[in-house]
Amino acid sequence: MKYLDKLIEMGCFSRRDVVILTGNKHAAHSLLYDYINAGYIERIRRDLYTAISLETKQPVANRFMIATNIAEDACVSFHSAFEYYGYANQVFYEVYVTTGNRFSNFIYDGMTYSRVSPRIGSGIIKTNTGIRITDLERTVIDSIYAFEKIGGLEELLRCLMLIPSLRAEKLISYLDDYGLANLYQKTGFILVQFSDQLSLSKPFFDYCRSKIPKAKKYLYSERDTLSEHFVLHEDWMIFAPDNIKSIIGKGIDLND
Repeated sequence: MKYLDKLIEMGCFSRRDVVILTGNKHAAHSLLYDYINAGYIERIRRDLYTAISLETKQPVANRFMIATNIAEDACVSFHSAFEYYGYANQVFYEVYVTTGNRFSNFIYDGMTYSRVSPRIGSGIIKTNTGIRITDLERTVIDSIYAFEKIGGLEELLRCLMLIPSLRAEKLISYLDDYGLANLYQKTGFILVQFSDQLSLSKPFFDYCRSKIPKAKKYLYSERDTLSEHFVLHEDWMIFAPDNIKSIIGKGIDLND
């Protein structure tokens, strides 16, 4: 148990980390073999391990730490980032990991870790606990870009309900990085519904409008059966539900 305290402190680690810790490959191999058999550590996936708490018998590394350690550029993103910030309406048993390094999705301790290929490289922060994660504004833009990675439009709207404010300059920066006309359109249309709550003023929405395409677009796939009930919102040139807040069911009044 010579190295156990250090491994518990590390939480999540690779074989290379153990080689550095022990000083050579042979010692690292022996340590991993012995500690796994003794139940002191567990293999998460190939070349990724976590220490096991002696008190709780549970993995020391939480899902956010594991996601961060999958690759050097890996970061928690989409709905998983909302969960980390405390702005998720529900907890998923899937962790979204944005990374340029390919890995096969895997399950550990009841959680599925799913890779998302990055569209942009900005907006990633590292917390004081070592978690790499998309910042709140990038999380919002990513999630508007890909509803399906946040449980659909309704879940996105419910997450937005919980956010106290957003920084307009950050939103614009990430929209510009994406450079997609339809994303300015969708972002402006959705966020204007929460403009007061999110402290977003007219210049932000004017900027989004200045970038929207001339052609009319759908908020989401026109092949979706719900799209036949969409109406045209001329100020955004977008087909969408007449009242987007009506998507949220169960009698919740967003204006309370």
